[in-house]
Amino acid sequence: MRKQPRWMKSAIAVAKSETAALPWQRGSHRAEMIGRRRAPQAAARCA
Repeated sequence: MRKQPRWMKSAIAVAKSETAALPWQRGSHRAEMIGRRRAPQAAARCA
């Protein structure tokens, strides 16, 4: 088995320690984005 480079060991350690933010944990920024998406949109004007 080949020896792993030092940067790879570091990358693997960081990947194991990090946790991804779940959708319900993202806070007010995500709620604001969802609110804009659900807001009624103005009717398109025809020329």
